[in-house]
Amino acid sequence: MQQIVYFFQRYKYFLLFLFLEFISLSLIFTNLNFQKSKFLASSNFFVGGIYEKITNTKDYFRLDEINQALVEENNRLKNQLEGTGVTLTQDSLNTNQKFTYTSAKIINNTFHTQFNFLTIDIGKQMGIDSEMAVINGKGVIGITDHSSNGYTRVQSILNKNTRINARLKNTNYFGTLSWDGKDYNTVQLVDIPRQAPIKVGDTIETGGKSTIFPEAIPIGTVAKVNETLSVDNKIDVKLFNDMSNLKYIYVIKNRDKEEILKLENLENE
Repeated sequence: MQQIVYFFQRYKYFLLFLFLEFISLSLIFTNLNFQKSKFLASSNFFVGGIYEKITNTKDYFRLDEINQALVEENNRLKNQLEGTGVTLTQDSLNTNQKFTYTSAKIINNTFHTQFNFLTIDIGKQMGIDSEMAVINGKGVIGITDHSSNGYTRVQSILNKNTRINARLKNTNYFGTLSWDGKDYNTVQLVDIPRQAPIKVGDTIETGGKSTIFPEAIPIGTVAKVNETLSVDNKIDVKLFNDMSNLKYIYVIKNRDKEEILKLENLENE
């Protein structure tokens, strides 16, 4: 016992130092935890802001996906409306669906040559074949040309070989739409009757006198009418579509096409 007392008396200052050091370290660690919590709170706010930005950015880059979903929904609604017989063939009382629409995405597009084509991401597996109409929400884009299982080449409206039956909107005056290979914003309507009351700004649409396009699909507006009468009575038509800026389209299938062609190709007896 005397030795213990002696020990404390001899090392009392050192022991006091250790005691105070212990208290100091305790205070430091307590304060450190407080600072740590503050730091974590601040960092969570900062990182959370970053994640929010990342999420917003991802959402921005998902606009294509969102737009595609809207296209699919629009496609479904178009098919439903067409099934009622009140769209495209406005005067039809037939409730059978004559035209079906399949949505697709353009993966390649040329518009700067005289014989332009597009490539879309659906093909024979989706029932796509040659000579089907291709449109979008603004109007005519072209006609399917060749299909593989998963892809289809589309002959653009900006192709010198393309011919489309077209008419002056809300009339029965029609002619043939083609392209002269010059301005990719403008096509030409020829062989429309000279007595047709055409003026700049009038709307040109598909005439429906073929097995490819339904009637009343928009094409563009009259940009120029020749003052002097010519043999072909050529009219410049400014396209509704910007053919250099296309993404999603519809391919239209005429379910009565084979029946019509078979009838029209009968030999005269």
